[in-house]
Amino acid sequence: MRVLITGATGLVGKEIVKLCQEDGIAVNYLTTSKSKLETQDNYKGFYWNPQKGEIDTKCFEGVDAVINLVGASISKRWTDSYKKEVLESRTKTAALLKKTIDDNNYPVKQIVSASAIGVYPSSITNYYEEDFNKISDTFLGEVVEQWEAAVDAFKDSNIDVCKLRIGLVLSNDGGALPEIIKPIKLGAGAAFGSGEQWQSWIHVEDLASLFLYAVKEGLTGVYNAVAPNSVTNAELTKLSAKVLKRPLILPNIPKFAMKLVLGEMHIILFESQRVSSQKIEQEGFQFKYANLCPALEDLLG
Repeated sequence: MRVLITGATGLVGKEIVKLCQEDGIAVNYLTTSKSKLETQDNYKGFYWNPQKGEIDTKCFEGVDAVINLVGASISKRWTDSYKKEVLESRTKTAALLKKTIDDNNYPVKQIVSASAIGVYPSSITNYYEEDFNKISDTFLGEVVEQWEAAVDAFKDSNIDVCKLRIGLVLSNDGGALPEIIKPIKLGAGAAFGSGEQWQSWIHVEDLASLFLYAVKEGLTGVYNAVAPNSVTNAELTKLSAKVLKRPLILPNIPKFAMKLVLGEMHIILFESQRVSSQKIEQEGFQFKYANLCPALEDLLG
């Protein structure tokens, strides 16, 4: 089996590549950086520039499935120009992949694409399953709606589509966790706002396994990619401090303060989405890290 991965050199992509290599699955990957191109038997890099509509069409040769992870980080200040980049880095790339497959009649069978739980409206009380159909009226809701629509277009090319709505990814090598623990390590850790907002998280190893599981099992449709046990922001802060053996002495950080610092993207810290993992578990997927404490001990201990 050979897969094409976009975003292969990113946080989750690296982890998926590692699992593919352990599993004997050959990897083609697309990169916008010519310095990251490598050619080995089971690991081949191909250049693309989605902004200019450029792509090395040979990237699809022998490929059975696409794992689509590409997208500009949402953890940067949301200026109007950066918002456009966040959106287009997801929609334009998907359109370019589809066009290349169609123009060259490549027999790709499936695409498994990243998506995000930011599609669900913020709520302290709701418990979101995949069939919930109201979309968050935030910028994140808009991004996910257009992103998923761009991926759904692959169905017109008779390609199976699977979308994984990802929660807060916990990893040592990037993402949110290093930022969350920075103030805690300095003795300045505190929950945000009321601390009651739900955070649906997933260990990076489980997320990589889930992508590969979706490919191997030929899954279609939408799945929440979150661990079975969501926690509140206060619990996440408290458990992180406990694992790091640091005290929490400061009062909670008010919303207006973070809005001053971060602008519109402060909502990432205050949005509340309690999301169910039941559907993917019913497909037979087993989480290695179902609870937060063992996940944090693995990453921070």
